[in-house]
Amino acid sequence: MGALAALNPFFWKYRGRLALGFIFVFLTNAFSVFAPVVIGEGINALQDAYTRFLKPLSEGADPSSVFNGTSISLPPTLAVLADGLGWGLDAFGQISTQGDVIAAVSAIAGLQALVYMLAYLLKGVFSFMTRQTIIVMSRFIEYDLKASIYDQYQKLPLSFYKQNATGDLMNRISEDVSKVRMYLGPAVMYGLTLVTMMFLTVGVMLRIDPVLTLWSLAPLPFMSLGVYQVSARIHRKSDAVQKQQSLLSSMVQQAFSGIRVLVAHRREARAEARFTSEADLYKTRTLDLVKVDALFMPIIVMLVGLSTILTIYVGGLRVLSGHLELGHVFQFVFYVNLLTWPFASVGWVTSLVQKASASQARINAFLEVTPDIADGPQHVPDIQGRIEFSNVSLTYPDSGIQALKNVDFTLEPGQTLAVIGRTGSGKSTLAQMVARLYDPTDGAVKLDGIPLSDLKLGDVRSAIGYVPQDVFLFSDSIRANIAFGTDGTEEAEVIQAAKDADVHHNIVDFPDGYDTLLGERGVNLSGGQKQRISIARAILRKPRILIFDDCLSAVDSETEANILGNLKRIMKDKTSILVSHRVSTVKSADLILVIDGGKVVERGQHEDLVQAEGLYAELNRRQQSEPDS
Repeated sequence: MGALAALNPFFWKYRGRLALGFIFVFLTNAFSVFAPVVIGEGINALQDAYTRFLKPLSEGADPSSVFNGTSISLPPTLAVLADGLGWGLDAFGQISTQGDVIAAVSAIAGLQALVYMLAYLLKGVFSFMTRQTIIVMSRFIEYDLKASIYDQYQKLPLSFYKQNATGDLMNRISEDVSKVRMYLGPAVMYGLTLVTMMFLTVGVMLRIDPVLTLWSLAPLPFMSLGVYQVSARIHRKSDAVQKQQSLLSSMVQQAFSGIRVLVAHRREARAEARFTSEADLYKTRTLDLVKVDALFMPIIVMLVGLSTILTIYVGGLRVLSGHLELGHVFQFVFYVNLLTWPFASVGWVTSLVQKASASQARINAFLEVTPDIADGPQHVPDIQGRIEFSNVSLTYPDSGIQALKNVDFTLEPGQTLAVIGRTGSGKSTLAQMVARLYDPTDGAVKLDGIPLSDLKLGDVRSAIGYVPQDVFLFSDSIRANIAFGTDGTEEAEVIQAAKDADVHHNIVDFPDGYDTLLGERGVNLSGGQKQRISIARAILRKPRILIFDDCLSAVDSETEANILGNLKRIMKDKTSILVSHRVSTVKSADLILVIDGGKVVERGQHEDLVQAEGLYAELNRRQQSEPDS
């Protein structure tokens, strides 16, 4: 229960609903316990009428001695009802004939049936209200918990997502939260039901006859133990089924996502064979679960039947010995059945709590992670765009690899910085640090003379238009993807951004134009089209700082020249960073940094670097000799 203590603030938040739920649980069980009382009283009244009137008459007794001016006795419940309605105890008149007895008994039975139905009607109403309070409360907490997890996910740094699989993160916010909700709702509800039902029912049973109570309840603890053992096996096998289903779903998703690769390499038969093998294993595990699940109801029915047999047998002996009335035996039979589910639910609820505790422990592990990238104290809404790296070094927290070593430069507002180097040299890491996706291990990154760690994240990232190397498009319309970073953008602005990114002519060729819906991750677009839509998304925001992280790698030289021409106009008076492995992309920058192994090995402008005959000149010669792709 230690991990579940994290949910106590949520219980406190909805304490009103929880308190009402407890009241409704109590009232539901109170009417459940009251209904058998009506049955017992009715049977005792019938037995009394038979013993006092009908049996003597059938044995030939003198009617005058049987009907000596007495009235039939009302059951206690009806007596209270009669007093409340002003009927009095003689509401059924004097009994003087056998017909009067039958009429009175029929009236009593009808009224008892009416009271019984009313009790169950009220029980149904309060049972509905129980679910409308406790179960609805669990749904509210589920919503709050998912919102908390999602909010935490958005605060966590990139290193966290490199260390944790996406499927695992999704499982926390879906499967684990669902298991916790079963504790918040059904487990709490049935736990309260068990306590109140035991208190009320056993209290009434002990008051009637302690001996019969012990005999009647003797098998029920064994039922709880049996249900617990079966439930534990069910949940173990259920987990195995869920894991296999998850594996099967992941395998199918990968096959569909990579269907072009699968078909191109003619691996359909192998994929089908693997799917068949995994599906067979899923079937086997499911059938194992079904076999164990089949034990659940037989155990309950057998032990309830044993309790009923003991109740009737021992109760019959107690009636014959004069310790009980016949109606009380019927009451006990009802009470045994009333206690069946609460006792059976002990094992089930225990299992729910165990599973919820394990799930909440995994959720807590994520919620307790302190984000490395946190808001700074200073609010600077009007950022000018002066960027300064002062001996910046960075070691990735997830891998321990040093990505940057003593990087030092200053970029004034309106200037363009280009970063070039071989693959894996640290170019993209430098760009990500400007957007504060990473904080330096040593040194400082400053914006307008203020360390990034002292600025509010919202101010920093609102001032930046960032085009990442790994383009991501949502399964939405092209228009929505371009306008993703803005609110209430005009159609003309979206079109102009697409034109500046040199992708407008491609978009209008689609049958639905800007309303074209993209597949998963923009699968129905080429790599170059995806990059250019991502560029349009960034420039539409009109930020003070533009960062292009190798975002022209999938376009030809002509398209690149068109885009760079447009960007030159757009980047005027804006601080810009161009990350690329192409010399043609970076040669017009105000400052070019050549990075190798995380270090700045050269810096300057294009002509100076070409004449220096260093790494930049080598890259320039090699790329000039390569044919245009």
